[in-house]
Amino acid sequence: MRSRSTEASPRPSPDAFGRPASSRRSTRFDVFVSFDTDHDKELCDRILAQSRMPGSGFRVMGASSRSTATEATQETTRRQIAKADQVIVICGEHTDASVGVFNELRAAQGEEKPYIMLWGRREVMCCKPQGARTTEGMFSWTRQILQDQLALNLRKAQEHEKTTAVARRCALLKGRPMDAEAQPPREP
Repeated sequence: MRSRSTEASPRPSPDAFGRPASSRRSTRFDVFVSFDTDHDKELCDRILAQSRMPGSGFRVMGASSRSTATEATQETTRRQIAKADQVIVICGEHTDASVGVFNELRAAQGEEKPYIMLWGRREVMCCKPQGARTTEGMFSWTRQILQDQLALNLRKAQEHEKTTAVARRCALLKGRPMDAEAQPPREP
């Protein structure tokens, strides 16, 4: 009969990068949350609650607002998106008809901010917002999937920045500045 002290303890499951749970960095991302303000306010409340949990890995520093009609509000939203590390788009039943989510997604794409689209409601068919690329999918909304996707998006953005910096350096060594056409392609 084995004693409890000699039994193997269960290993923590690895994350998306193969690291054990004990070695994960405690990086916190600043995110902007885009959602349909007319139909999905409780989903935003849910993600706010998730962000406050220990080990969530992200902090909500801005979210959609009902009053997107004024130019001042749109500019404030653009600034919040520019300051965020990433954008979380919560997709619901009517997201495809939301002008606010469309404008926020367009601003995120214009700022080249990584974003993740979450399937907001399990019991109904959710729609991607207008302006989303056809190659992009929605992810199931679980704590682990959200954390892994945020980390993966940040890693891709950092790799893109490094590639762009190397291309600029090579262009400067050749004696010519790098133009927009010579930049390496951005992953979708």
